[in-house]
Amino acid sequence: MSKRKKRAKNHLTNEITKGIFSVLESDPKKDFNYKQIAGKLQVGDTEGRNLLIKRLGQLAQKKRIQETSPGKYKAIHSVELFTGQIDINSQGNGYVVIPELEQDVFITAPNLGRAFHKDTVEVQLFQKKRGSKPEGKVVRIIERRKNSFVGVVDQSKSFAFVRPTDSRMYTDIFVSLEDLNGAKDKEKVLVEIKNWPENADSPYGRVTEVLGIPGEHDTEIHAILAEYGLPYTFPSEVEHFANSLDTRIDPKEVSRRRDMRDTLTFTIDPRDAKDFDDALSFQELENGDFEIGIHIADVSHYLQEDTVLEDEAYNRATSVYLVDRVVPMLPEILSNNACSLRPHEDKYTFSAVFIMDEEARVKDQWFGRTVTHSNERFAYEEAQHVIETGRGSIPADISIRDKAYQVSGEVVNAIYTMDRLAKKMRKLRMQHGAISFDKLEVKFELDKDNNPVGVFFKESKDANKLIEEFMLLANRKVAEFIGKQRPEKTFVYRTHDEPDEDKLIALNGIVKRFGHQLNFKNKKALNSSLNQLLEDVRGQKEQNLVDTLAIRSMSKAAYSTDNIGHYGLAFDYYTHFTSPIRRYPDVMVHRLLHQYLNGAKSAPEATYQEKCKHSSEMESLAANAERDSIKYMQIKFMQDHQDQEFTGVISGVTEWGIYVEIIENKCEGMVRTRDIKDDYYTFDEKQYALVGERRGKVYQLGDEVRVMVKSTDLIKRHLDFSLIGKA
Repeated sequence: MSKRKKRAKNHLTNEITKGIFSVLESDPKKDFNYKQIAGKLQVGDTEGRNLLIKRLGQLAQKKRIQETSPGKYKAIHSVELFTGQIDINSQGNGYVVIPELEQDVFITAPNLGRAFHKDTVEVQLFQKKRGSKPEGKVVRIIERRKNSFVGVVDQSKSFAFVRPTDSRMYTDIFVSLEDLNGAKDKEKVLVEIKNWPENADSPYGRVTEVLGIPGEHDTEIHAILAEYGLPYTFPSEVEHFANSLDTRIDPKEVSRRRDMRDTLTFTIDPRDAKDFDDALSFQELENGDFEIGIHIADVSHYLQEDTVLEDEAYNRATSVYLVDRVVPMLPEILSNNACSLRPHEDKYTFSAVFIMDEEARVKDQWFGRTVTHSNERFAYEEAQHVIETGRGSIPADISIRDKAYQVSGEVVNAIYTMDRLAKKMRKLRMQHGAISFDKLEVKFELDKDNNPVGVFFKESKDANKLIEEFMLLANRKVAEFIGKQRPEKTFVYRTHDEPDEDKLIALNGIVKRFGHQLNFKNKKALNSSLNQLLEDVRGQKEQNLVDTLAIRSMSKAAYSTDNIGHYGLAFDYYTHFTSPIRRYPDVMVHRLLHQYLNGAKSAPEATYQEKCKHSSEMESLAANAERDSIKYMQIKFMQDHQDQEFTGVISGVTEWGIYVEIIENKCEGMVRTRDIKDDYYTFDEKQYALVGERRGKVYQLGDEVRVMVKSTDLIKRHLDFSLIGKA
């Protein structure tokens, strides 16, 4: 054989060898026969096929590939695969968070492997270049986070596509006309993906719900709920079951409970609240101590296991609080009537009753089912007026009764005394290392058509903190009561892990720009400096930014049967006992507490851990929907302020632009890098800044800038600003 022919044959052998590895490693868990490999490599001639068969045998003999059965071959796992959750950004690239790796793995759009945002995926890492971030590709989708997406119908004569409104969803969805389910062109819909054929550019789906005309208020609110799989109506069978419940107060049931109807009891809630799930009772004892009861609606009395009502409550797991409405966990007959501790009505309750001394020390405690009668209902503003003045005359301008009225001296004394005790409990919590997150809540004034006509901020005052402290006391003492029992019993805890030190160091780097400093000497010093930081920024332009960043530096609180304590509250034991109308975990806590008070054995841990996991996931989805509804309303509000200049704080910096939060109304929008025309700007990750290449001008996190509204998009929930310059 001539040298030229030999070189040609060697070259062909090398190419076929590379091709074999490329095919086998494209799907490491699948085995291929020689025909499949030849097809993928487009080897069609006899010489090439024979060489391929020969090379497969040689590679298998040398243990470089695996022959799984006669004539079938598979890659030998030389590559390490990792599992994690993928986050996809609006540019179509992804990052996979892998617990065992220090850095997230970057995935370019072509290597997403048809994964969607938040899917659990298996990732193969590429060979890392020195100094570069890890990159890889998705080789398998382990679990889809969701299969339904909100989008707009784009219909032609013989088929349709649904264009998802989520910018992180990089593909449209093909829908045949018979799968449109009555949807019309340009309508907003919920579409479910049926399958994604190997040779198709887009997945195939079917419309499951028509949401309405894009841009209309109800359409957009329903779309927010649909994006997170949250329902906005109850199935008819659930409503029927709830309405058929006997909600009367039965003397036989009363006889099985501690009767506290003669004890002074009242509720303090937001002025527009309808579900009053907690009440306080107060009685001064002869020895100078106080008997204080925290009475919680006994939802578990009506919500029985193995019913359609129970299934619905568990699936929802939480009420969802949007800007213009509440989507309740329970039907109205329970949430606003039978279980709501309305004034001048007898109610079934589950109570934690404490004997406390003047220093707010708990001397005795009792837990159990009760029947109570609320004497009064107050809004926070009314209770605050009593605390501030020490008098019971409620003026008309804050009254929820639409006129001025007088509160009895007995009630004034109760509120005033409990406020004093609450302040002592709060001071002690702070001394023990609790962190005080009093983040500003953005609220909207809405007209009759739910259009935002104003923005205001909800501030937590003494009346709010009074309720908060006694709810914390009940939650902590219930958790302690069960958690300290031996042998141990399965219980539902509200846990909060210690923060990630790297995130705190990053937070410190940012707040230094505002003249603040965290102290990392020890846990107590760190928490003290965090509290000092949150106090120092109160009322300052950077307050919302610093509050948000501080909260993000913390771990997420969650429900678990494994008690690790609550870092943020500095409690060794903590649970959620006080809001069963709107949180399913509280219902579980009531059931378990009732069983254990009656001497029951420990409940199955695996069952309750699964329920805890579900409840935590649903809580997260509800929080996302609430944030999206605020964002939607902010954009709606800013539509009417397009000719106005605003001062804002740079709240985020990315390579594609800067986020700016307007100081006066906390609305956040983006200035896109390409729209800043006075220079060519690049992203400096270390400085959290955009830096001009020619003039060196810097736009950095925390800087004050002047902006105007450039464009608003209610459908995609985008708010874009034009940058005028530094303030």
